[in-house]
Amino acid sequence: MSISIDEYIQQGKEAIEQELKNLFVHKNYPPILQESMKYSLFAGGKRLRPILLFASYDTFQKDTKKVYKTAAALEMIHTYSLIHDDLPAMDDDDYRRGELTNHKKFDEATAILAGDALLTYSFEVIADDPLLTNEEKVFIIQSLAYASGPEGMVAGQILDIEGETKSLSLQQLEKIHELKTGRLINFAITAGAYLANVTGERLKHLQQFAHYLGLIFQVQDDILDVIGDPEKLGKPVGSDEDKDKSTYPNLLGLDGAKEQKNVYEQKAIQALKEAKVNEESYLFELLYYFGQRDH
Repeated sequence: MSISIDEYIQQGKEAIEQELKNLFVHKNYPPILQESMKYSLFAGGKRLRPILLFASYDTFQKDTKKVYKTAAALEMIHTYSLIHDDLPAMDDDDYRRGELTNHKKFDEATAILAGDALLTYSFEVIADDPLLTNEEKVFIIQSLAYASGPEGMVAGQILDIEGETKSLSLQQLEKIHELKTGRLINFAITAGAYLANVTGERLKHLQQFAHYLGLIFQVQDDILDVIGDPEKLGKPVGSDEDKDKSTYPNLLGLDGAKEQKNVYEQKAIQALKEAKVNEESYLFELLYYFGQRDH
């Protein structure tokens, strides 16, 4: 590896943020709508999904400019989901990343429309990408729609809502997070590898890696909600318990949650090895980063 994982993440973050800014140049959107969209899009996110996409691509090919617009579309969809998740009808949160949530900064109607706009604009961005072939555009659009729609992230959100106040099994909890969090992570890995011309069994093993990576991300999220630093998280801890949500620590205890995370990590490492990913790949480093992050 030529640079550290922290430097790699910082470079990826700077690249995606510049790409996102470029996508709003000369746009004749109603001012309040554009302000609301950009408020959440540039509210200090970690940009981990685009960075994962970059890492998946540059494990097999160089010059990640080919995937910039796909990564930007992915980040816009993630941001739309956060805006809608925070609404009173969903999680009813007042703060996100240490700042007022979109509906608190503006109002509920504006927040809903900003989310809708980010969702739909994301597909326009992919369709207009001059660096992708028509076949690649169709694959990316179909894959992103599947990951974010009624068989993916949206399905996970409704199952999460239904699961509140209920005692869920580990299998049920895994299913919720596979859909709600994992599908977009899976898309990041799949899209990066596909656009780098990876196919067949190798792609399937990478998708298995992404499945466990999504679960690792969620376990760590749940752990941080118990023992995290509110200053670093940008929100109060204990919110999951206050809302009576099923989480890994609630189900398994804090030590049990950490043990389960280790199980997922071992399976993720095995999947990367079966995909014949070089140990110098940043995918390995990001696996460890996801499991040890503090915010």
